[in-house]
Amino acid sequence: MASRKLKLKCLDGVTMEVEKMVALEWLTIKQLTEDNDDDSDVVIPISVTSEILLKVIEYSKKHLHTTSNSDHQNADSDLKAWDAEFVNVDVNTLYHLIMAANYLNIPCLLDLTCRRVADMITGKKVEEVRKTFNIINDYTPEEEEEMRQQFPWGFE
Repeated sequence: MASRKLKLKCLDGVTMEVEKMVALEWLTIKQLTEDNDDDSDVVIPISVTSEILLKVIEYSKKHLHTTSNSDHQNADSDLKAWDAEFVNVDVNTLYHLIMAANYLNIPCLLDLTCRRVADMITGKKVEEVRKTFNIINDYTPEEEEEMRQQFPWGFE
């Protein structure tokens, strides 16, 4: 028996079919479809690009598969290693994964991606964080000096 699929239309115009079991892990999609028994012809527009949606599907399938096969002794450590590799992406991709996790309401993916950002800034000086995330310093020299005085720990 073939698994049921949902059709999602991405921001870039691409329509993708996603296994319903996977898509229902995303609370936004779950809420949108819970009152509709026959969703075979419904196309749900989402605010996520197809490139990022493919990554979200990859993440969701891995976590769904791992939790359904939780009898494996090393499943937890294997999943942590897989997660670490999954979020080892460029800043732009990480940003879009965070936005997708938030929009689709996938708490575990949102936690993972935000934890990656936290790890990236831990122990860095303000200038290093700006460089890592391409943040333009729009403070005047006077404003920056005031910030340095108010929050010296942030500039150490």
